[in-house]
Amino acid sequence: MANPLISQGSLNRLRASVVWNSFPSLNVTASYLGKEGISLALDGMATTFINTLVGAVTSPEPYQMVTLVLNLLKTQSLAGLYKAQQEENCLLGNGVVRPDSIALPAYDITNCAIESVRDLKFSGEDAAYAVTIKGYYIINSVLYDT
Repeated sequence: MANPLISQGSLNRLRASVVWNSFPSLNVTASYLGKEGISLALDGMATTFINTLVGAVTSPEPYQMVTLVLNLLKTQSLAGLYKAQQEENCLLGNGVVRPDSIALPAYDITNCAIESVRDLKFSGEDAAYAVTIKGYYIINSVLYDT
């Protein structure tokens, strides 16, 4: 039987951040975020399975698309900087996403761009300025060794 007394660890909601290599003025830390913080989704498959007559052939993908959502506060100037960046040039380049746990290493994301800004509510009851960013994440790095 597995040991049920293994420490479950803890999360630090203030640890998560996003750092842009080419745009340090757009870096995001906890002080700029609403309650939903930062989210990162790895989109698509890590391996493609190709059907054969009696099974499947695996074909590992060299990257996965990512969707990054920054739940910024429209009450702070960083939201305005993202708005200005989108109006001038939505391309952001490479960045690093640090999660809310020291046990999970950072994600290096590549060739990112601002995709959209979610609905803005101007009722005075919602501080969200949620920026959606797309890019890709290199996986299956052993593929490059051949």
